[in-house]
Amino acid sequence: QLQVVETGGGLVQAGGSLRPSCAVSGSHFSIYPIAWYRQAPQGTQRELVAEITTSGSLNYADSVKGRFTISTDNAKNTVYLQMNSLKPEDTGIYYCILRGRWGQGIRVTVSS
Repeated sequence: QLQVVETGGGLVQAGGSLRPSCAVSGSHFSIYPIAWYRQAPQGTQRELVAEITTSGSLNYADSVKGRFTISTDNAKNTVYLQMNSLKPEDTGIYYCILRGRWGQGIRVTVSS
């Protein structure tokens, strides 16, 4: 059974960094697109933050380009989201998705 589990959220000051992880089990994930989304505290819609396409292309939301990096460790079936120079507007619940399966989400809070 496919499972997607995020870890690594937390509270950080503006300008700081976090590196959440998304561990996948029950599926060989390197051949599928995988993405990180987030939902702002006051938002109702999840927005795409970063993704790896089936061709291996990396795409980022304009708001995180140059600050966030998505990467994978295929041996560990894990995808990471390195988040640097964090801003208060990066605050939200971060989700990982693979093959239509969402993780439970992790909270990221950036204080000013």
